[in-house]
Amino acid sequence: MTHQDILKSIRAKQYQPVYFLHGPESYYIDLISKYIEDNVLSEGEKSFNQMTFYGKDSDAKTIIDAASRYPMMASHQVLILKEAQEMKGLQDLQPYIEKAVPTTILVICHKYKKLDARTRFAKSLKKGAVVYESKKLYDNQVADWITTFLKSKKMTISPSASQLIAEYLGTDLSKIVNELDKLVINLPAGTAITEKHIQDNIGISKDFNVFELQKALGSRNVVKANRIVNYFISNPRKNPLVVVIGTLYNYFSKVFIMHFMKNSGDQEVSRALKLRSDFFLKEYKVTARNFNLAHTKKVISLLKEYDLRSKGVDNSSTNEGELMKELVWKILH
Repeated sequence: MTHQDILKSIRAKQYQPVYFLHGPESYYIDLISKYIEDNVLSEGEKSFNQMTFYGKDSDAKTIIDAASRYPMMASHQVLILKEAQEMKGLQDLQPYIEKAVPTTILVICHKYKKLDARTRFAKSLKKGAVVYESKKLYDNQVADWITTFLKSKKMTISPSASQLIAEYLGTDLSKIVNELDKLVINLPAGTAITEKHIQDNIGISKDFNVFELQKALGSRNVVKANRIVNYFISNPRKNPLVVVIGTLYNYFSKVFIMHFMKNSGDQEVSRALKLRSDFFLKEYKVTARNFNLAHTKKVISLLKEYDLRSKGVDNSSTNEGELMKELVWKILH
């Protein structure tokens, strides 16, 4: 069952006694629990029939006692257990889950990790609850997710702009949505979002970002690469070295793979590199021409070396800015 299926059934008032929401991606867990919290009961019904518990401060007996009572002047009561992963004795809820009260909606939010499916508790949940696993997106899925999210808000976004957001914000959907909301609030419906909109509303520079650094390095544009590095050094909080190294490592690892796929078609290469489309393949082809296999191996070794140095290994005094300058110089020379 997807999160859309769950929300659709709740909108249709097809409530289930227990919802167990778990997994490493907190966004969908929050989305579902917040919808139930806001929409199942009217404002007048909530005061007597809606309670929130926190795992660290709760025990199974208290929750079972609350869940076992009947609603007052309402068809249902809603209990939300947040941060269930921190609750000692969570598995002690098993007897209630096996005989849940149909007029109670118990929502258990177990964030940041999935429940071990081999346990008796997990097996009882599978039989007596709606179980939803909220999975992290892969890196190559984020840009498409951004496009789909904005489409639901009646906006479009260019491929390079969605990739720019994905590169900078990673796979944390809650963080991404917080930033996308700035675009939704500040721009009229129907806007075709560009990198300029992102710079103006989110603060990610369209000219000085790790995406542009990749292109500058790949095309061996020394002047542009150094200009971007100097911008990064003057804005260290927005462009930490560890993030730059991680992104470049991912980039040159794909270039490395390309060298072993010289006789493959574009679609096959795009699939192997997990690219969204052939649109992005052109840049990788340019980089592969400018960095032969031996040079690509050297770049990957440099990135590993400077990752360790940025964390203090064999480096007692060189600051992040100097390390970044050294790294880029060595990549280009």
